[in-house]
Amino acid sequence: MSLSKLSRRSFATALGAGLGAALLPRPLTPAARADAGPKGTILLNSNENPYGPSARAREAMTATQPIASRYPDSAEDDLRAALGRHHGVAPEQIVLGCGSGEVLKMADMAFLTAGRNVVVSQPTFEAVIEYARVTKAESVKVAQTSDFRHDLPKMAAACDARTGLVYVCNPNNPTGTIVSADEMGSFLDRVPKTATVLVDEAYHHFVEDPRYKSVVPSIAGYPNLVVARTFSKIYGLAYLRLGWAYCPTEVAEALNRIVIAAARLGLLGSTLPKSLVPQDPERRAALVNRLAAAVMAESSERQALLAAAGYRERSELLARQLHFAFGLSDALARHPRPPDPGRN
Repeated sequence: MSLSKLSRRSFATALGAGLGAALLPRPLTPAARADAGPKGTILLNSNENPYGPSARAREAMTATQPIASRYPDSAEDDLRAALGRHHGVAPEQIVLGCGSGEVLKMADMAFLTAGRNVVVSQPTFEAVIEYARVTKAESVKVAQTSDFRHDLPKMAAACDARTGLVYVCNPNNPTGTIVSADEMGSFLDRVPKTATVLVDEAYHHFVEDPRYKSVVPSIAGYPNLVVARTFSKIYGLAYLRLGWAYCPTEVAEALNRIVIAAARLGLLGSTLPKSLVPQDPERRAALVNRLAAAVMAESSERQALLAAAGYRERSELLARQLHFAFGLSDALARHPRPPDPGRN
């Protein structure tokens, strides 16, 4: 299969065919529901955190029960303020969504229409492509390099006057490869300022490569830049659906015109933001790093599984860069149910 025709689904299917056989009780299709197999079946395609949310997050969720009849407008303000303090950014530049998937959808709806296009790497997380179909925009898919990395020069060259959005998933889902800070800087300089660049950092916390840097500090220098994050992965809150974006104020206003008011936080309530963003940054960093290390601790075994599946030539590369995806899957394979919550 050529790289130009390699989709996220076909990549995951090919890679998972051998790897999944070693971990799953029976094969599952990429679109399999959680209840499709026997009880305790492990699904590899969602990269869920097997350790679940922290004790403080669970306590905060429980504390919201008495106010379940209220709309969460004030909770959203609290969360934006907490995220702003933690990242050193203005709360009015933060946009909340129902998972980072809704952030991607808002970007498509805000910046794409019929006659415009979105430039993406191939393969990558396909939500932006799917949402673009709704807007009747064209998807311009740029094949990855031979080592499964974004071909940024070709992506920049693919941008034209019709380009409304450029999507970079970093680290990339499903290949696990990164765009380095230097590469990202050069790319942002080349993309036309008339196109909005959306950088998806859902797996930011799992990157070990020192060449990688978040684009959050770059927002001030690029009026067309948006970064998307999620609480589903490192924070273990996928069930509650909470994502957020940081972007210039004008872009935030455009995104907020798309979102449905008071439809985002639900169970999170007014106390959870304080639990997710502790005031002590060193303590928070230590906790995040410890969890990331736990879910990425199976590198050598992953490499053996990839080699056994017939990916010997690329097994070393994939095992090194796929910590963010298969680290979660390996940990989940050892814990069909999350560990005792008291030990988180």
